[in-house]
Amino acid sequence: MSLHTAEQQDLATAIARDGWAVTPPLVPQLELDALVAALAPLAADARGGIRNLLDAVPAVRALATSPAVRSVAEAVLGPECFAVRALLFDKTPDANWKVVWHQDLTIAVRKRAIVVGYGPWSEKAGVPHVQAPTELLERMLAVRVHLDDCGADNGPVRVITGSHRVGRLSGTAIDAWRGGAEAVDCLAERGAILAFRPLILHASSPATAPAHRRVVHLEFAAEALDRPLEWHTQVP
Repeated sequence: MSLHTAEQQDLATAIARDGWAVTPPLVPQLELDALVAALAPLAADARGGIRNLLDAVPAVRALATSPAVRSVAEAVLGPECFAVRALLFDKTPDANWKVVWHQDLTIAVRKRAIVVGYGPWSEKAGVPHVQAPTELLERMLAVRVHLDDCGADNGPVRVITGSHRVGRLSGTAIDAWRGGAEAVDCLAERGAILAFRPLILHASSPATAPAHRRVVHLEFAAEALDRPLEWHTQVP
């Protein structure tokens, strides 16, 4: 399944206005079952998450190019967009963590280089990562495919609507947003997609009824990085 043109327009409007949107279930159940099976060997040794899925799991690469996911990404970024990173997040009784309020600032690249506007640097699972310029992050989109139902007791992502429009926030500014705006739980059915701008303030609480809360987190962009930097992975 994929979004129709009118649905894509509605999603693009919601992302521009609110910074986030949740679709109805779009990814077929059989495709989700196959994805869970493909991730199982890696997930058995992981605690709460897996990185570098576009390189490690062909089924995730296929998901990034599927009609469902592409219809969401293209609605916001246009037909030339591409996936640049994929991760698995899974809250379980053994990995039931809390995520504090934050913005997603980091991208994965092929190798380090000194470029104005990029930094500081880090390394995650052997891959160089760097905080990107605000202008680039404002033009990216996160697309989360839910492999399980995610209700209020599953530790869903919480967002502060509209916070994506104010750029990169300091710790003090984040505290001010938290105190002055209502947080919204992003509830989703299995196969549904949560799309959001990386700079929206988001967090999550531990699940109160811990079970699998698996999501494949995909990040999309539609432009090259400032040379000599290159995206670590690029799946059109």
